[in-house]
Amino acid sequence: MSARLRVGVLGASGSWHTRRLLEAFAARGHRTVALPVTRLQSEIDQHGAARLLGPDGVALDELDLLLVRGLPRGSLEQVIFRMDALHLLAEQHGVRCVNGPRALERTIDKSWAGAMLAAAGIPTPPTIVCERRESALDAFQRLGGDVVVKPLFGAMGNGIVRIQDPDIAHRVFGALELERAVYYLQRTVDRPGRRDLRVLVVAGEVAGAMERVADSWRANVARGGRPRAVSLTAAQHDTAVAAAAAVGADVAGVDLLVGSDAEIVVPEVNGIPGWQALQSVCERDLTAAVLDACEGLTYG
Repeated sequence: MSARLRVGVLGASGSWHTRRLLEAFAARGHRTVALPVTRLQSEIDQHGAARLLGPDGVALDELDLLLVRGLPRGSLEQVIFRMDALHLLAEQHGVRCVNGPRALERTIDKSWAGAMLAAAGIPTPPTIVCERRESALDAFQRLGGDVVVKPLFGAMGNGIVRIQDPDIAHRVFGALELERAVYYLQRTVDRPGRRDLRVLVVAGEVAGAMERVADSWRANVARGGRPRAVSLTAAQHDTAVAAAAAVGADVAGVDLLVGSDAEIVVPEVNGIPGWQALQSVCERDLTAAVLDACEGLTYG
């Protein structure tokens, strides 16, 4: 057996994914520690050495591997501090982060992720991002008067609304203006059957995929979508793998929409993907697949 790894899992200690990962790593003989995000502490000592500590003074710079399972919302200062901490670990201390801070920044920010996908030639829905309400109203018309408005940062379908009526657009954009929000508008993709695909890509390979079927336009499992096992076409497989590579993610949840004309588009890529729902319809042990990839990336 290879040498034991020192592994940290950053996220909510009671979550399904954190518990499964910690148990699986421990079962393989690795040393593990759960790290709540809000317990990170950065220090520079009298000798000029920078260190990052966790609960009870755990030295995170001594880890071999850090799995990022959660980066909760917070103030701008909190978000920047957490990302700086990951950059410090990865770039100055050589800790392997899955996913790395650059991939996380790209995937958390939907605007940046969309630009990366487009630059890589991966089909993504026409999107307009702006800061002024008047610009958002113009974008609504330019995108055909049927758009999905999303928070720039967000997951699990939270804060997403579909707008098809100009009067509703006025009201929604007015409310967002009061919050000083960035307007992120995507043209709605006409897809039959109110379903989409979620693909888990691990280390450049598809570990599992599911179809999500809903009674509304939104198919997220967290919002009532029903997972079903699915076999990907070659084009769907290759698109998902290419999307994960475009944002530099070792582990990614890639959303695929298949339009009425069979065109495949990628609306977004999740850099901290869940696989609990996918596991319920997938025979492969997905946690084991993530562990295999993490061991290979760290030992390699």
